[in-house]
Amino acid sequence: MNTETRDPAEFAALREILGSRPEAVAPAGWEAVRSFEAEHGIVLPEPYRTFVAEICDGLRAGPPHYGLLPFAHTPPDWGSYRPERLLAEPFPLTAAWSWEEDEETLSDEEFNARTAPVFDHGSLLLGTDGCGMYWHLIVTGPQRGHVWLIDEYGAMPFGTRPDTSVMPGTPGFAGWVTRWAEGRSWFAST
Repeated sequence: MNTETRDPAEFAALREILGSRPEAVAPAGWEAVRSFEAEHGIVLPEPYRTFVAEICDGLRAGPPHYGLLPFAHTPPDWGSYRPERLLAEPFPLTAAWSWEEDEETLSDEEFNARTAPVFDHGSLLLGTDGCGMYWHLIVTGPQRGHVWLIDEYGAMPFGTRPDTSVMPGTPGFAGWVTRWAEGRSWFAST
């Protein structure tokens, strides 16, 4: 997965899948993308960066279920009580984390201190599948360019080998969009 330069094949696939849809939001343009990056001290990973600048900046039809958000937005149910999102702070995970066990052994304060960076550091919100299931594009840290599902149960990356993940597929934004376009479940068959 190359997050630094645009892969023509990935870009063409994204344009074919999402660019011609009538409900696609107009692209944000390079000036808006560069301004957002400067404001947050980041560079968006490819192919997402070029996608929002040149193809479209959101799609009501998805992915995910409730639509692909414009790059500078959060879903309506994200909550005004949440802390400021710190995109330049590295996303703290490199592997899936089910926080059920930690929730039982830590105080509420300790638990919230450990999980808050997972929700609010180093990622853009792509959208929601509802019920508190949020898709994030990681923009800083070792998982840069990967898409993660973060919900009340934990956090897990999309796109790894079928024998090692509950969410197999091609890692990254283009792989995630392609799986959605194929109408396939995010999760592996059991």
